[in-house]
Amino acid sequence: MFSSASRPVRCRLTALAAGCTLIAALVSACSKTEPNEDAGNGVALIIKTETNPFFVDIKQTALREADAKGLTLTTAAGTEDGDVGTQVAAIDAAVARGDRAIMITPNGAGVDNALRRARQAGVFVVALDTKPTDAGAADITFATDNFEAGRLIGAWAAEKMAGQTAVIALLDLFYNRRVESDYQRNQGFLTGMGIPVGDYRRTGDEAPTGVYRGGRYRIAYQDVTLGAAAGGRAAMERCLSHSPDINLVYTINEPAASGAAEILDAADNPAVLVSVDGGCDPGLRLVSEGVIGATAQQNPVRMAEQAVDAVATFLSTGEEPVPDTGIDMIDTGVVLVTDDPQPGVPSIDVAEGMKRCWGKAA
Repeated sequence: MFSSASRPVRCRLTALAAGCTLIAALVSACSKTEPNEDAGNGVALIIKTETNPFFVDIKQTALREADAKGLTLTTAAGTEDGDVGTQVAAIDAAVARGDRAIMITPNGAGVDNALRRARQAGVFVVALDTKPTDAGAADITFATDNFEAGRLIGAWAAEKMAGQTAVIALLDLFYNRRVESDYQRNQGFLTGMGIPVGDYRRTGDEAPTGVYRGGRYRIAYQDVTLGAAAGGRAAMERCLSHSPDINLVYTINEPAASGAAEILDAADNPAVLVSVDGGCDPGLRLVSEGVIGATAQQNPVRMAEQAVDAVATFLSTGEEPVPDTGIDMIDTGVVLVTDDPQPGVPSIDVAEGMKRCWGKAA
């Protein structure tokens, strides 16, 4: 823990680290996967959690697309964001069943060795939403450009602050767990603000005070939320207890933002709040109400559709998808949604965003 005089305060959930499954065995490099013509059409989908509408929408879309393509889809999920143990068990179960492909939204680096073992067994592995920490753990990733998602809300926030000193709270998923969607959104946000970062794969190494694109900034507090509303509430309470003058809050996703917003409202603090996801509820509902100023909208439907299509093509022809971002990823798109557009920051309004959102309340 750093003192507030030298570094932003950070809260670490050490119990999470202790509870994570650690895979000790080192696995040799994966051999190239090939389709097994005699193994049937079994495919596993393993999502992070059933509580986040984003992953639920991936599941529902994948079930629909798999049925249309004649694939037998078995689904599983972690108990919460970060639960690698349940995901590892689901990966091993898929291999034992003889599934020919696995689609997974990885909960952390703890799943990498299990995925590498699956690839060695001839299973075609597709990651969604989050790249595995080990590039050799998946054949391809379909995901949002998470750095760009963060950069968009950071650029919007810099304009919105209009030159006033930005007192920033960063509400992340974990603390340096090396989850790609977590650190890239954080680092993208700071970059969009015009705040220099150090290691792009690590949070918390930027200068705690300095100059952003519009004025001066102070990173007052950094905390973790597990991407859930309860985590957002708890983290925001700690943030305000330490620094009640916080006026700009970055959140990893909209469930965390909804929890943070409750605490800000109870404290009568009108801080600018930004997030990532683009779900119908709570996300775009809170944007339309002015609670969240802007959010970077992902496209889980496209993510799942393209992943299932890639699996079906590979299983029938052996043809692998061609990356369009880096050497191992296909970008499924991101757009800024706000009813308060800022100069020089491309965006769409909430009405347009509602046409492509997910998780709509009944």
